[in-house]
Amino acid sequence: MPPSGAASEADVLVIGGGLHGSSSAFHMARRGANVVVLEADYVGRHSSGVNAGGVRTLGRPVPEIPLALMSREIWHALHDTIGDDGGFVPSGQLKIAETEAELDECRARVALLESHGFTHEKLIDRATLLELEPALAPHVTGGIWVERDGYALPFRTTASFRLAAQRLGARFFEGTPVGRIEQRGTRWFAQTPRGLFSAEKLVITAGAWAGQLAEQVGERVPVHPEGLMLMVTHRVAPFCRATLGATGRPLSFKQFDNGTVVIGGKLIGIADLDGRHGEVDFARLVRSANTVVDLFPHLRHLGVNRAWAGVEAFTDDSLPVISASRRASNLVYSFGYCGSGFQLGPGCGKLVSELVLDGEPSLPLEAFAIDRFDLTHAASTRVVSAVAH
Repeated sequence: MPPSGAASEADVLVIGGGLHGSSSAFHMARRGANVVVLEADYVGRHSSGVNAGGVRTLGRPVPEIPLALMSREIWHALHDTIGDDGGFVPSGQLKIAETEAELDECRARVALLESHGFTHEKLIDRATLLELEPALAPHVTGGIWVERDGYALPFRTTASFRLAAQRLGARFFEGTPVGRIEQRGTRWFAQTPRGLFSAEKLVITAGAWAGQLAEQVGERVPVHPEGLMLMVTHRVAPFCRATLGATGRPLSFKQFDNGTVVIGGKLIGIADLDGRHGEVDFARLVRSANTVVDLFPHLRHLGVNRAWAGVEAFTDDSLPVISASRRASNLVYSFGYCGSGFQLGPGCGKLVSELVLDGEPSLPLEAFAIDRFDLTHAASTRVVSAVAH
């Protein structure tokens, strides 16, 4: 039952019950913390439920790669960790090049990663690509292959982390939006329509709404909402085993065992932040459908079964915020995953638990610090001032 009079207390309050919030709650509860999760809608409503389900280390910004590789190991052992595999299929992931210029981009990408000591992305030629996926259109020129990547079911994964956290004692309150947060002495308080919640430590994993909460603490983040879209086709005979992306245009593409094809890849729709919903932009869906037909001409007449949208947070530098607050004690942020946070969920939940319970994560997180935007702004101001003088 929700609280009515005095504040409902816990060791840790988590605002936001998507995959990152549920994963953080699980990892903290696993270590004995009394955790309460406050979710404005229902668990998995927005970015956790409208992503394409890619378990993807391929194509990550270099600062994210250590996090992605660590998280991938959790994915491969997910059933042992939370009692469910989230529908994870280690299908491998391909990034397709359609021209020689795009293949040169792939070649440069692999070389860049190797210069940083990462060898998980492998350059492949046209013959190898068509051997892996014979149904591809013959104009393809090669690409990048990552064997241990794959895909999973977003809502099932999020629900499984929630259930695993609840088995360890974590409490989830859905339909409980947080209006105000306030630190009084050594405790945090969250005001909601269901009453007041209180804890010593606070974690904000509220996706597109996290920036508003951070601003209450005096930490402004250049973050904006976007509507992310997905579409699912009718069933078709099996033709594609790997999860596919493209070099020159947005695409995330996979075929499930039941024959349906899921098409995503940061398809930007319409975001209504105040109304807490995303809307489908059908013109943009048509462009993505055309990409699929270009790569698999035999799908030209395949019908779309349904399309839907949710809201996600995008930062100005396309990296998430995974950071302790620089303005307040016992406050940790994890948001702004820019449409690519699903694969990172299991690993980043573990890192958040370390930030909260130990004060130090097991992987460096300086690139994701919340004050990096202030530092960038200050540096830009100094350059402009120097030029002016």
